[in-house]
Amino acid sequence: MQPLVVTRGLRFRYEDGTLALNGVDFTLQPGETVALFGPNGSGKTTFILHLNGLLMGDGHVEVCGLPVTPHNFATIRNKVGIVFQESDSQLFMPSVLEDVAFGLLNRGMPADKAAECARAALDRVGIASLAPRPPYHLSAGEKKRAAIAGILALDPDLLILDEPTTFLDPPGQRALAQLLGSLPQAKILVTHDIPFAEAMCTRAIFFSAGAIVAEGPVAELVERFDWKFTPRR
Repeated sequence: MQPLVVTRGLRFRYEDGTLALNGVDFTLQPGETVALFGPNGSGKTTFILHLNGLLMGDGHVEVCGLPVTPHNFATIRNKVGIVFQESDSQLFMPSVLEDVAFGLLNRGMPADKAAECARAALDRVGIASLAPRPPYHLSAGEKKRAAIAGILALDPDLLILDEPTTFLDPPGQRALAQLLGSLPQAKILVTHDIPFAEAMCTRAIFFSAGAIVAEGPVAELVERFDWKFTPRR
């Protein structure tokens, strides 16, 4: 089976000279759900931004059999959906329905078909009734679901979620885990939330100083690094 994501020797340095990635080798298989652990500034978010060309460093990055190069950006960005930590950064239209349909319209889909697909995505994440609501009227959990619906409407092969449980209360975290567990896509979860990762992930990767220093079962890495999580609200 062809890997969904492959990186080899990936390096990236920011303009201020900070070496953010220092030789990252990583493979993701179809259907896997993998957690990216590590302290703030260890390279996790920089890494995921390379998987659809938002950042480009040195080394090899391949997604769905395609090298991540400008020639392939459009195809790869249809295959990789990123849900950012701050849902408000992805919700900007007057209504939830318009937000979820935005990407489809941007692809050139007719408005009636885009609305139909957007409603189906909202139904899939359990907030179809919120379609006419302004996004700023939603709770944190509802905003997260709306942001995920906007990505699911585009039918990606890979979902990447950056700190998905931030600002969610325990019921919201459980609901999100249930939703993500029902989706067939491979997933990469950048998270400090150990219980969430244990519930969701088949394995974990630990970043430190821009490199992957360990991988294995979630519980094994948590014990090995004596890593602690303090939830944010």
